[in-house]
Amino acid sequence: MLKTRFTEMFGVEHPIVQGGMQWVGRAELTSAVANAGALGFLTGLTQPTPEDLVKEVKRCREMTDKPFGVNLTILPTLVPRPYDEYVDAIIQSGVKIVETAGNNPKPFLPKFREAGIKVIHKCTSVRHGITAERIGVDAISMDGFECAGHPGEDDIPNLVLLPAAANVIKIPMIASGGFADARGLVAALALGCEGMNMGTRFMATKEAPIHQKVKEAIVAADERSTSLLFRTMRNTSRVFGNSVAKKAIEMEHEGKTIAEIGPLVSGQRGKVVYETGDLEHGIWSAGTCMGLIQDIPTVKELIDRIVREAKEIIGKRLAPLAA
Repeated sequence: MLKTRFTEMFGVEHPIVQGGMQWVGRAELTSAVANAGALGFLTGLTQPTPEDLVKEVKRCREMTDKPFGVNLTILPTLVPRPYDEYVDAIIQSGVKIVETAGNNPKPFLPKFREAGIKVIHKCTSVRHGITAERIGVDAISMDGFECAGHPGEDDIPNLVLLPAAANVIKIPMIASGGFADARGLVAALALGCEGMNMGTRFMATKEAPIHQKVKEAIVAADERSTSLLFRTMRNTSRVFGNSVAKKAIEMEHEGKTIAEIGPLVSGQRGKVVYETGDLEHGIWSAGTCMGLIQDIPTVKELIDRIVREAKEIIGKRLAPLAA
């Protein structure tokens, strides 16, 4: 067991987190992560309505009696989402851990606090982490430039971002972006964090509710296999570098608007990728850590391996250096 402030605060055995992933953070994966002793998150907005989210929490509870949480990503969308109703659904479901991302979660914190819910907020910069700590979140997931999805606009990789954040942030912090194995976990601890968050790595597990062809594509890819969309619009998104991503970048450089590019990169098209295994149907999120992923284990096999190898690195490789 690797005991940190994070494991103690959130009541889990291992300092490993499965972050929220659109279309992927469902009960099958989240319960498997929880049962293996780590902290899993259902993705709130994967569920089409707040009522569906309550049902998904119930379904997850039928698969595990261990702690798990719900991710709520708060971002402007073409079709407005009823965030207040999703917050109420989370509270109604009895979940006690929430991961927020995107916009400042301050408007929702009073309700979460009143319900006894601990909040982890995902940040992509030191300044946002300082703000999150000041408004009263319980922990921070600091997301470096290597990550899948939205890495922010500062382009700071975790080797610099994490220790810079640890210099000034006092609440527990989880390292996110580019993490996929025991070496990453040990590095996260050395850089001042209390654990690590993995997304892409958990996609390549047997329990991940996505098509086998997507998992195999992750294993076959390397660290160069991602594309960065919407750089010129300062809304950067890191996705798998397929033909759709390349077309979207081409349209962006031609000066096309987000309204013109939007239908090509819609989330619904990405959902079809996960459901059918048609890798070129739409864009889908993936991080540079694909260069570290070489197999498709069960979640338990993956977590057990990471913890075992992390202990070996600390005890057999690092400890003798300080003797």
